[in-house]
Order: sequence, then structure tokens, then C-alpha cells
Amino acid sequence: MPMQMSWRWYGEGNDQITLADIRQIPGVSTIVWALHDKMPGEVWRPEEIRPVVDKILAAGFNAQVVESVNVHDDIKIGLPSRDRYIENYIETIRNLAPFGVKVICYNFMPVFDWTRTDLFHRLPDGSTALYYQRDMIQSDYKAMADYIMSFTEKYHMTFPGWEPERMARLDELFRLYAPVTKEKLWENFKYFLEALMPVCRECGIKMAVHMDDPPWDIFGLPRLLTDAAAIDRFLGMVDDPMNCLTLCSGSLNADPRNNVADIVRAHCDRIAFAHIRNVKHFENGDFSETAHRDCCGDTGVLEILRAYHDGGFEGYIRPDHGRHLWGEGPGTVRPGYGLYDRALGVQYMLGVWDTLDRLDAEKAGKRS
Repeated sequence: MPMQMSWRWYGEGNDQITLADIRQIPGVSTIVWALHDKMPGEVWRPEEIRPVVDKILAAGFNAQVVESVNVHDDIKIGLPSRDRYIENYIETIRNLAPFGVKVICYNFMPVFDWTRTDLFHRLPDGSTALYYQRDMIQSDYKAMADYIMSFTEKYHMTFPGWEPERMARLDELFRLYAPVTKEKLWENFKYFLEALMPVCRECGIKMAVHMDDPPWDIFGLPRLLTDAAAIDRFLGMVDDPMNCLTLCSGSLNADPRNNVADIVRAHCDRIAFAHIRNVKHFENGDFSETAHRDCCGDTGVLEILRAYHDGGFEGYIRPDHGRHLWGEGPGTVRPGYGLYDRALGVQYMLGVWDTLDRLDAEKAGKRS
């Protein structure tokens, strides 16, 4: 199977971008989807899955990747109730399999799915992008959460991992996570995955964990998937071909010490889903997301794509986030998920890939 270009879509009535819009982007074959009204821990029922998948298939795409079957906090904390929620997750896996799903993208981050301090930070070219101001992420988790939630309330949208029902319990969640050390979180993660692997093998569905975003502890909460050593530990902890990575270049490279291309070369066979995102670093530790073109940021997008190509990557790849362009802004676009810059990112990535294919073919021709 060749590499498949994909696009994250939030669903009819929940995304300003339509499947018809996406159909006009050359090279996109896979829609990355979810049931965004489902809370962590709830079972995804066949009758809820079917109409979404039918729409995707009718538009000419496949629906092989699901992003955001979110893990219930009780599993991460290790409460006695976790077994019930793990059984619900297993039932969801079994319900997704008949619809052709091959990959589930998820994360194991405590409380917050991702963290940014500005959803529409103005860049020098006049576009806007997600931004992280490091000195604002200290001890006041409520201020950051209130900023995100006020945006979702004003514009009537929800973000995976930022469900209002969960955010209303922030103080309680922080109390529950207080005794969960980094080592305990690793133990709880292993327990979860070992329970899932038999059904993943049975159903042919890979569990592909997303990197922690950003890749360091925040508000006293431990983060696990932060660097090459942690990724090595994760893959060795449950060494099963169905236990895979969603390797997010932007999440990892928010810490400039991480060399994402080297990680791709080391683990290309265990990467089921690739997120290509470019970030620009500032000396004070802040970072901004930027265009996918290699020279626009510090992530090393060209070398990362070369590493995937050299490794014979046959998984799914997508532009992860992008700037907001040409009139896109609050109320007209999901932060990071505009139409235009992601479409430009798709074409940039495919252009690089096509060039590498051509160079390989020319080398093979010369050898013959």
C-alpha cells in the first residue's frame, strides 16, 4: 500500500469545510474522522458510525483513520472503574472494524489534550496561527482553560479533549491526578494497551498514540511521549505491531532538542499515522505554528519527509494544523484547521514526495 494523504474533517454541521471542498484538493484519499459528540468512555455504536462513514465513502474517500477515540480519565488515573471503560473502548474497536477502520489515533495526556495560549496569533505576513507563550503556562491552569473555553462557547464549537463537561470538573480532575506520578502513568498506560492488543489483532486495527503537545510537563501534570527515549520505552513496553505511533512532527519539535527525522528513521515500521506540522522557535521558549514549507519553520520538514520516503512509509499522513488565510478567522474556522493553508501543505508534501519518487526512479534507471 502506498503512502495515503489524509485530511482531518470534523463532520457535517460541525466543520465549515465540506467533503466537496476536500474533494478538490489533489491527492487526498483518506478522511480522518470521529464522532465528536461522544464523551470519553462512551461506546461508539454501529448506528452512529454508519451515517458518517457512508457520507465519506459517497464523497469518494476512504474512512480508514479515526482520530479522537478519547481515553477516559479513570483509565489514565488507574481507578477501579477503569476496567469498565476499557471494555467500552474494546467494544468501540470491534464496532469500528466492520466499517474498514485501520487506525485509531488517540492520546494519553492527563486533563488537557493540547495547550496553546493564543489561537489566532498574528504572523508577520498577516496570517494567524496557533501560538504558545511559555511564561503563561505556569500554575494558573484555570486562566488558560477559561481562554480556550470562552472561545468554544462564543463560536459554538467544541475541541476534542476540551469537552465542556470535563472542563467543568477541572479542580476535581487535578485532585484525582495529584497522586499520579510519571511512573504510575506509564503503568496505567501499559495496563490499558495490554488489554487492547488482543482485540486490535483480531480486528486488524492499529492503536496509534499521538505525541504529547507540548512535550513537557505542564501545571504539575506528567507527560510521557516527549522525546526519542520515551518513544523507545513506549514501543518496547508493549512490543506489538498493533501498538503504533501517530508521530506528530510539530508536537515533538516544540522542543528543539528533538530530531524528528531521526525518530522516523528508527521507527518507521511502527508509525501508522504521520502528522506534518511546522513550528518556529523563539529564544524565550515560545513557539508559533507556521506554514508547512521547510524554510518557514525549524522542524526540518524536508528531512522528515525524506526519512519517511527512504523508510518505505506506507501509512497515512496529513497536514497537521496550518495558518488561517484569506479571511479565515474566529467564527469562520476551527483554530489550526483552515482550508487554504492545509491544502497548500498537502501540495507541498506531495510535491516533495513526487520529487523523491522521481529521483529514486532515475537512480534505478542508471543502475540498470
